[in-house]
Amino acid sequence: MSRRTSREFALQGLFQIDVVSADVQDAISHVLDQEGAEVDPLFVRDLVSGTVSHQAMIDELLAKYSVGWDLSRMANVDRNVLRMAVYEMLFHAETPSTVVINEAIDLVKGFSTPESGKFVNGILAKIMPEVDTIRAQVGQ
Repeated sequence: MSRRTSREFALQGLFQIDVVSADVQDAISHVLDQEGAEVDPLFVRDLVSGTVSHQAMIDELLAKYSVGWDLSRMANVDRNVLRMAVYEMLFHAETPSTVVINEAIDLVKGFSTPESGKFVNGILAKIMPEVDTIRAQVGQ
């Protein structure tokens, strides 16, 4: 089971929720029902449901660190990759933030524009030094 592929599937679920207002459980079921996918269904479920559950707090962080960029004006893929990466950085301490950032960059390079990698890296790199402080504030 590939965590990278699991992140791709979680992104697809988050995209459905964000763009077409899909129900969280329906979006998760839809992405997990794809044939031939070797994913960790628990990880996919956690990334999607955790990101959605903490979206208000995550969006506040993104707004704080994405100076000059309104969340609603960001590319849909970029916004959802950022949300998922911030969730993973804060709530999956076992995964180093540098790994989460590299995975996020790879995701946007594959699903968004060539410039998206730099954009996502810039925002997540600003958040990374604050991760321990933020974790303490949210009780992680």
